[in-house]
Amino acid sequence: MSDLATIFSENGLLAHTIPGYRVRTQQSQMAQVIAHIIEHHGVLIAEAGTGTGKTFAYLVPTLLMGGKVILSTGTKTLQDQLFNRDIPTIRAALKIPVTVALLKGRANYICHYHLEKTLQSDHLNFASREEVKYLGLIERYAKSSYHGDKSGLSKVPENAAIWQYVTSTRDNCLGSECPNYKQCFVMEARKRALSADMVVVNHHLFFADVMLRDEGLSELLPACNTVIFDEAHQLPEVASLFFGESVSTSQLLELARDTEMEALLNAKDFTPLPEAVAAMEKATRDLRLTIAGENTRLPSAAVMQNPDFKDTLALLQEKLMLLVSLLENQAVRSQGLENCWRRATALHASIKRWCEQIENEGYVRWVETFNHALQLNATPLSIAEIFNKQLNASPRAWIFTSATLAVKNDFSHYQHAMGLGAAQSICWSSPFDFPNQALLYVPTHLPHPNNRSYSECVVKAALPVLRASRGRAFFLCTSLRAMQQVYELLQATFGQEQLDYPLLLQGQGSRSTMLDRFRELGNAILIGSQSFWEGVDVRGEALSLVIIDKLPFASPDDPVLSARIEKINKEGHNAFMEYQLPRAIISLKQGAGRLIRDEKDRGVLMICDPRLITQSYGKRIWQSLPPMKRTRNLADVEIFFAEKSNQSNLEEATGLNQVKGSYNC
Repeated sequence: MSDLATIFSENGLLAHTIPGYRVRTQQSQMAQVIAHIIEHHGVLIAEAGTGTGKTFAYLVPTLLMGGKVILSTGTKTLQDQLFNRDIPTIRAALKIPVTVALLKGRANYICHYHLEKTLQSDHLNFASREEVKYLGLIERYAKSSYHGDKSGLSKVPENAAIWQYVTSTRDNCLGSECPNYKQCFVMEARKRALSADMVVVNHHLFFADVMLRDEGLSELLPACNTVIFDEAHQLPEVASLFFGESVSTSQLLELARDTEMEALLNAKDFTPLPEAVAAMEKATRDLRLTIAGENTRLPSAAVMQNPDFKDTLALLQEKLMLLVSLLENQAVRSQGLENCWRRATALHASIKRWCEQIENEGYVRWVETFNHALQLNATPLSIAEIFNKQLNASPRAWIFTSATLAVKNDFSHYQHAMGLGAAQSICWSSPFDFPNQALLYVPTHLPHPNNRSYSECVVKAALPVLRASRGRAFFLCTSLRAMQQVYELLQATFGQEQLDYPLLLQGQGSRSTMLDRFRELGNAILIGSQSFWEGVDVRGEALSLVIIDKLPFASPDDPVLSARIEKINKEGHNAFMEYQLPRAIISLKQGAGRLIRDEKDRGVLMICDPRLITQSYGKRIWQSLPPMKRTRNLADVEIFFAEKSNQSNLEEATGLNQVKGSYNC
């Protein structure tokens, strides 16, 4: 492995892209371990703290050792970054002729068939003229684009409603029966993936394929030598989603829309069909209305006691069955109608299974509501055994890496969740100088988080810290409700005290738009929830303070969590210490990881939850965080920011780096 050490050395091929001896040393060590794992078809769990450069550490040995590689990431954004920036950088430095392909889920590619149907239809009611304009842009883009990836058309927002009319889903794709099959962007992406040495996918795509054999990986996986999961801390939740079964009102409404369009184009003379579609669509919308509120999760036992829900679900099944019989009769008239018939049949079967399934130790049935949708779910209580079968299917290397996988360097929680008992595990800490770069502040005199005035007390405690930091903060909340409360309280207080730090609230724009705005303003306070806890990188002065309202314990009312807790306790284990606490710690590490992103960053992490100090498990939590100085004294925070300001002013005036001062907390 000496060649790897040379590559990462001070004068090696990558020296110009990797600043700092310690970082290069860590990358060299990690690269050598990964090379050994690949060579021996092993399984590795690797935590690499922020700044270690884990991406280069796994890419270099993977590209050098050859073979087919699947690289799975947490988000499409990271996919694009790897494909467009990181892999080309390494490939060019190493001068290796490796072919790389980017593969996303089918909903990311324009579908010629559905675009053509949409353009032909006179009966679509678009919400605005903007959508009509977007349709024209998409039509032109589809004619000129090489890959048809919607991310290449920045003029049309990613969340624009028009995309659902011009892309396909697993349900409504016609496959090889499609008249546009030879020009299909999805199929072309799959062909490139099949011939490439390295394929970059995301976790949702990986597990969708493992379970559904739908997205093109079913042909890739048997041939690959190495599978790498970056941002691997997300896998337990993603895998649970796909190893279970779900059916949503969105799928039913999409079926209604597609059936209506196909009937207008290919079965105008058959009037019972649109009538049946309308009846099924009404029953679907009525089902959503039987449960008040959104972002709600309820166990099946609770919702089935609701007579409105139970009766409407039965009516929906009846209307869906009628639609199935009518579509079967008309299916011969077009491929589109045949596809709708197959989808209606499958959806009816899924709903029937959900209704008739007897609760057993393996799965939990539950219902989730969104703004305009409702979803019936059956989720496995454990994915360990299911995933372990994938590991043992054929000999290959499996690498799981993230900045947050361990609890005090202990990986047992993750190993148990994923069925990785035999895996080698190793941890590389961040190379950043946390004792001098960061301060952990836990304020005094805050009530228990269950207190009704908790958010008000948190904002009151945060105000002097926000003044000291001069804004420049992320205010991370554990719930959307708390997020809204914090925003309104800050808004009112800033008005009263004439503070002019800009307030940004999650949801006011896309995440990327809000981050750009945050960086541009330079003194803003961004109040966010889950979307900003991870996968966000803001370096420099613009982000100098991260406030976390409370420890991110998942709600015990969640039906899946509740069932898992019950199962663990029944088996004689301590669900809180072995499952709930490790999950909260890993989530907290993600939120805390937003603060120090660079060797020059300095900032304060303020965790408002008094349980960090008052509860016996609190020590285990803060010992899992980077080794920051700790204080409960507001004056220390003010001194820290004063020193930070003085240092910045001096550096700006002289261009010199001042030696950081120290003080006792």
